[in-house]
Amino acid sequence: MRAVLDTNIVLDLLHFRDPLLRRLQQAIDGSRLQCFTDRDCLAELQRVTAYPHFRLTAAAQSALLDCYRRFVVACEMEGGVDGSADDPPLPQCRDADDQKFLLLARRCRADLLLTRDRRLLQLGRRCARHLPCPILTGSAAAILLASGPPQADNGGGDEYGQLLARRR
Repeated sequence: MRAVLDTNIVLDLLHFRDPLLRRLQQAIDGSRLQCFTDRDCLAELQRVTAYPHFRLTAAAQSALLDCYRRFVVACEMEGGVDGSADDPPLPQCRDADDQKFLLLARRCRADLLLTRDRRLLQLGRRCARHLPCPILTGSAAAILLASGPPQADNGGGDEYGQLLARRR
């Protein structure tokens, strides 16, 4: 499964070590979840980790970024163009800083965009049909990953199947 993690999810995972995201970390460690980033998302993470309220030393900031880089795959724009002419326009995020995550999700063909940003989650509900993938909280994705793929013989995993069926 392919995913884009927004900055808050990365911090919850690597800095705060949120126990609700333990399954998410296990999926990453077990190669069941492949995560993607680009220069803009990395730059935001680097900027945010320097905020004083996180109390991260320069060495701790560097270690967090190194840890993140070890499990993410870079998915950059090619030729300065993001997407193809055939791609439908994406909905606009209220916070322009969040648009990069939608663009990245489309570019890397993500199955999920994980966030705890309220506005992004609302956009995910309001504009689901026009998004490249479902937008979920990290804990919802962890539950989804723990449930595994749907079983063909018993029809299990309907929610999982419906989420993935929306992928274009």
